[in-house]
Amino acid sequence: MPSLQTLLFIAVLAGSLAFFAVNVRRLAVYLRIGKRDMRTDRPAERIRNVLTVAFGQTKLLREPLAGTLHFFIFWGFVILLSAILETIGEGIAPGFSLLFLGPLYPPLAFLQDFIGMMVVFSVCFGLLRRYVKTPARLDVEGHSRFEATLILLWILSIILSMFGQNGSSIAGGGQIANHARFVSTALAPLFDGGPSGNAGGWFMFFWWAHILLVLGFLNYLPYSKHLHILTSVPNVFFAKLGRRGTLKNLNLQDETAVRFGAADVEDLTWKQLLDGYTCTECGRCTAACPAATTGKPLSPKKIIMDIRKRLVEKAPVLLAAGGKQTVTVGGTPAPRPDAGRQLVDGYITEDELWACTTCMACVQECPVQIEHVDAIVDMRRFLVLNESRFPKEMQATFQNLERNFTPWGFSHSARADWAEGMDIPRMSGSHGTDPDRILFWVGCAGAYDARYTKATRAFARLMQIAGVDFAILGAEEKCTGDPARRAGNEYLAQMLMAENIRAMNGHGVKKIVTTCPHCFNILLNEYPQLGGRYEVVHHAEFLLGLIDSGRLRLTRAQRSKITYHDSCYLGRYNEVYDEPRRVLSSVPGVELAEMPRSRDRGFCCGAGGARMFMEEKTGKRVNVERTEEALRLEPDVIGTACPFCMTMMTDGVKDKDAAGRVRVKDIAEIILEAVGEGEPDR
Repeated sequence: MPSLQTLLFIAVLAGSLAFFAVNVRRLAVYLRIGKRDMRTDRPAERIRNVLTVAFGQTKLLREPLAGTLHFFIFWGFVILLSAILETIGEGIAPGFSLLFLGPLYPPLAFLQDFIGMMVVFSVCFGLLRRYVKTPARLDVEGHSRFEATLILLWILSIILSMFGQNGSSIAGGGQIANHARFVSTALAPLFDGGPSGNAGGWFMFFWWAHILLVLGFLNYLPYSKHLHILTSVPNVFFAKLGRRGTLKNLNLQDETAVRFGAADVEDLTWKQLLDGYTCTECGRCTAACPAATTGKPLSPKKIIMDIRKRLVEKAPVLLAAGGKQTVTVGGTPAPRPDAGRQLVDGYITEDELWACTTCMACVQECPVQIEHVDAIVDMRRFLVLNESRFPKEMQATFQNLERNFTPWGFSHSARADWAEGMDIPRMSGSHGTDPDRILFWVGCAGAYDARYTKATRAFARLMQIAGVDFAILGAEEKCTGDPARRAGNEYLAQMLMAENIRAMNGHGVKKIVTTCPHCFNILLNEYPQLGGRYEVVHHAEFLLGLIDSGRLRLTRAQRSKITYHDSCYLGRYNEVYDEPRRVLSSVPGVELAEMPRSRDRGFCCGAGGARMFMEEKTGKRVNVERTEEALRLEPDVIGTACPFCMTMMTDGVKDKDAAGRVRVKDIAEIILEAVGEGEPDR
């Protein structure tokens, strides 16, 4: 017959697990209001992500100190699950232990004590960081210091009660593997002949304290920001694979769609809602965000937190109403309680959404693979496609894209004027269907921007010197649709994409090279959505191939100190970091200097997400922030591999009155000088 204590424990355990199961089911049901999103493909790759990101903590370890602390706390929970299992077993069958593991038990006991000790140190250090030297990303509005403190103290209490339980057991003659429990063994004398003269009394006290703290913590999680303890592993498993910046295609022919884009939580996918559950509120995304850094109203962390708040508010009402806009009150139809409120406007403002440069820094830094940019663009799509709400500057941009097929007000007939006198063939010529001919995709900035046309001509001339068989589309080339798509105008984007695909397929295009990372990204990653599948190469990669193969010989030394600015769409979007640096390093005499924020930590120039065509009216200009970082290195040249970056960095240099001593150049211009044809333009 089980003892009264055993029966009491079984009742407490059953009740706690039942309550936890109800809450987990509640949260899972809420996700059902989201749209479908297939996230179970390529399971091996997903499992590898879980092992490296979730269990290996690779994202968190980008900040060595904080990452190491969290590493021990995370693995403390994983490993100490064995100790919790022993505690539960002891409650059901007194005297239970994992001794049946045989020779594996002593190492496990040692590991439990070692990890427990490291968790204690990590928690204490975490408390010091929050109250003595608080990181800026944690010392902001929206970060709950009280809850963070509560959780840390709770974790500390769980570990200390475990040590008390094991120490008092050793004092009472239990714990056969006590030689392995070095911390618990050291504490055992504290309970030998204690106030009650009974080590067993201490054991029962700590045993109950430990299990109640564990079960209480388990049931607190579904109501706290630490819900990520349960959802982070699934969220990493279901994270987007491949190029993370690729936007999904909207089915604009869907006649059943109530609206396009996301106005409220039911318009988001279940994965985007799961992102809301998983946010750790660590602030790494906002700390890396160029908009937030320069005083704009956007905080990526707030966006995700708002999605979670709105989901918890609306899902119960929506599910109870069966998706209807009205409910029955006293037999009379009435508006649903939340009918006049939605995520956009009710929680998230237009200014927040339009401040985003889509640079992907938030996604790069997030330790649990949250996809902030996708949600922001979906909400932009709602504003543009359903309500025609967008910054006034975008009105002219959209009109120019419709009429001139470029964001600027230039004539479409002048698209190939940059090539005058260079004898560059057109794809529409007699050899237009040559399968070996490379299409040079010039892009709007490459064709029209007075400064960047020099870089366009430089790259074209380098291909001629190297004997590359290439051609251009000329007037057949239109804007790729990238600025329209990132600004939420999916109708316009798909129209431009379809027309370009028709033109390229008509000429049998197989391989494309382009100098614009924005064109490169959409041609490579998003054109396949509409049937445009090509081999796409950025000119940094292409130039490196020409140099390595000996087709370009760099004979003129450049006595210059160069700092290279990473384009977000080339770097974080497509992981092209080394190629442009290797191109610059191949020039004799060049000294490369890295900015503190470089490679995947690179700071945006401020032009992405169609921000190139909008004014910055709040805070510091993003390009000025980035230019100041570059100028602190005292370079001769700021190297770029993107027309937008060149424009923004050039404007930044002018703003800082440094144009006379610092030049902004595309890598193609630098290489043309190195082969002996270009001249430094001081």
